[in-house]
Amino acid sequence: MSGDEKLMRRTRLASLREQGIEPYPAELERTHTIAKVVGQFAELETAGASVTIVGRVKALRQMGGLTFIRLVDGTGDMQVVLKEDQVGAEQYQLFINHADVGDFFGFTGGMYITQKGERSVLAGTFTILAKALSPLPDKWSGLQDVELRYRHRELDLISNPEVRKRFEVRSKIVSTMRRFLDERGFMEVETPILQPIPGGASARPFVTHHNALDAELYLRIAPELYLKRLVVGGFEKIYEIGRCFRNEGIDYAHNPEFTMMELYWAYADKNSFVAMLEELVVTIVDASFGGLVVPYGEGTIDFTAPWKKVTFRQAIIDACGIDIDTIHSSAELFVAIKAAKLKIDFKGCVGMGEFYDQLYKKTARAVITQPTWVFDYPIELKPLAKANPADPTKSSSVQLVVQGAEIINAYYYELNDPLDQRARFEEQQALREQGSEEAQWMDEDFLSALEHAMPPTSGVGIGIDRLVAFLTNSPSLKEVILFPTLKPVKVSPPPDMGELEGAL
Repeated sequence: MSGDEKLMRRTRLASLREQGIEPYPAELERTHTIAKVVGQFAELETAGASVTIVGRVKALRQMGGLTFIRLVDGTGDMQVVLKEDQVGAEQYQLFINHADVGDFFGFTGGMYITQKGERSVLAGTFTILAKALSPLPDKWSGLQDVELRYRHRELDLISNPEVRKRFEVRSKIVSTMRRFLDERGFMEVETPILQPIPGGASARPFVTHHNALDAELYLRIAPELYLKRLVVGGFEKIYEIGRCFRNEGIDYAHNPEFTMMELYWAYADKNSFVAMLEELVVTIVDASFGGLVVPYGEGTIDFTAPWKKVTFRQAIIDACGIDIDTIHSSAELFVAIKAAKLKIDFKGCVGMGEFYDQLYKKTARAVITQPTWVFDYPIELKPLAKANPADPTKSSSVQLVVQGAEIINAYYYELNDPLDQRARFEEQQALREQGSEEAQWMDEDFLSALEHAMPPTSGVGIGIDRLVAFLTNSPSLKEVILFPTLKPVKVSPPPDMGELEGAL
């Protein structure tokens, strides 16, 4: 931005103050939103009503003693007309000599239709509410630097109505989710974000230090273990919507800070639980978009129930012909992969569970486009799920996969045997000792809770960001997170304030 323009705006700011005009007043009584004026224009005009509207100046066009102002508030935008013979020469000159695009103003006046037929407010008085010292970006809609949009989301929201709409949809999705669960008897709870042991998922945590306790703490990677302790405590239907943190890579499908909804339902059966989850997503989609077919990329996602169901094993067979039930070592897996002419990077994988998972992600999950329930993941991948009663090598788990990404991760039977859970944790601990940074930690407090008995329970985690990304046809999670995590950049310090004021 031009330093001259910033200096000019500061000059106008100083001029206002010299004239005894406060450029940042505390309040102004607004009688109508812009949307209300637009919607009731005919009635207001007939009644000869005067209204006070407020908002940001998006455009100014002066034609002698006539100025057209495009004003926008949180509900919409409309034109304000300022006439010199209406407000007086002194006030008119005050406005045109001090107003800039980006300023916040309040205007009071009646309904007015221009010669071109545009419904407007003819201002009789005006009040500056906040002077903008920096201009809005020029031709913002044509800016291609997406990182600049993410770093300065406030400008993105001002200049791009589609971005604003996307976050309004996100809010609608979350509020619909809460209402759906509340209406079905679930209670919302809160569990710690700072945890002495990061549990509930397989991921690398962020570490911090608590000075008063002189102890290392971790930002939670999932709320699961604390929520299950609440089920032990007697809450049968609970959920939490909150932030989780994982110290991992950043790409279109991952952000280190993200929002999850986790839910636990005691005594639920498998079919009722999965049906409820399907109904939840269908309700969210319908409430947010007025239908169940949502545009995505060059195609659409059809959320009409019932959704396709497939097992983890069968999904891999369908995708590449490899049957994991016949493979019991990494050597056997590599032979099968070579025979199938696949190229998969298994770097960092420890244990057969992680090998199976990488194979699944690169072959089967990658080609799933429409909503699909994938059941019965290998038990090694789900250390907190009960073994499938029909096949103990599989877990009682299910994931909703859409467009190659996991949207819902659920256990229709949570593991509640404390001895089995301890053995699973010990296996995970062994993987950690072999170098796995994502294996789960031993949590004695959680094991102690399980020893007091947890009833049969179903549980689910839903990534809010991923769900919103799919439903808004967004190619990256950064498009649906208001302030996504970015690499810090060095910012030049502002000019010395004293020097600027001396130049005014």
